[in-house]
Amino acid sequence: MDRNMEGIESEHHRVDFRLSPGDIQAVRFGISPGHELANAVRALLRPEQYPLAWGWLRDARGRLPRDAFGVLAHVIGADGYLPDFLTTTARWDLSPDDELAALREAPLAGMRVDLGKMVVRSSGRRQEALRRMQEHPIRARALIADAWSEVWDAALAPVWPQLERILRADVAVRSRTVATDGLAAMASGIHPQVSWGDGSVRVRLRRHSEDVDCRGIGLVLVPSVMASWGCMVITEPPAQPTLFYPARGVTAGWAQDTADPARALEALVGPVRAGILLAAHVPRTTSLVAAEAGIAASTASHHLTVLRDAGLVVSTRDGARMMHLRTPLGEALVGAPYPGR
Repeated sequence: MDRNMEGIESEHHRVDFRLSPGDIQAVRFGISPGHELANAVRALLRPEQYPLAWGWLRDARGRLPRDAFGVLAHVIGADGYLPDFLTTTARWDLSPDDELAALREAPLAGMRVDLGKMVVRSSGRRQEALRRMQEHPIRARALIADAWSEVWDAALAPVWPQLERILRADVAVRSRTVATDGLAAMASGIHPQVSWGDGSVRVRLRRHSEDVDCRGIGLVLVPSVMASWGCMVITEPPAQPTLFYPARGVTAGWAQDTADPARALEALVGPVRAGILLAAHVPRTTSLVAAEAGIAASTASHHLTVLRDAGLVVSTRDGARMMHLRTPLGEALVGAPYPGR
């Protein structure tokens, strides 16, 4: 079973992602720009199903490239099955550029299978367009990737900073829950459709039941802003088992929230420490922190100690170097201007 979208869950249908007992390492979080774009297309096609996107919709509609949007609308559709080739495996550091590059190199065999599934789920002009794509996959892949790029630039690129902050803050809070309360508590708090039982992350769905053995390959949990209505899953190999769920703190005004995180953090911890914390989304050495901040290494070490004592960064040794990275609490603080955290 591929990506499965369910609006109303049933007690009789569920997907169980089976994990080894106590296997925290098997569960990791990721971000998927492609998933956000696919659901943005669906929000534009059926806005009544996406009330929390209405604030974004008002501005996005006027910027859409008509032809490119038409291509994605054919491939993605208004609801139901969503082709797996449109997204790569979600990662913490996955950028829109990474997602687009993976789409341009998507395996043709899998793409033809996905398009075939869309052909049997469609009719009329859309079915004809999808059948042509299936028959000419190399040309179709380039056409879809170009359309992805145009629609992204017009519709989501202007709000990606706001959207990304919500996603990263959600991951930070849930990662901290895993560390403090355990995997079962985190899984049970994701969404009403999701629970933990018998060593499995269990997702109630409307039409589909399946046991997915994630031991040895793991499960990726991916928050979503655009798909705020419910959960989706990817279960069919060779794709990585994945659960998409609504991110915390999404309101109808998320796209209009332009609060400057740097200014807010400066008021809280001072400009130098704010700059260090904002740049600490990837591991950096003390000397690099000092160079970027324009301060002495000893001063940078002092600021890092303060941030570490506050639980906002973690420092680990890599050979002779000390590497510094934001903690889940630091991630949540960076995302704090959004309501509902």
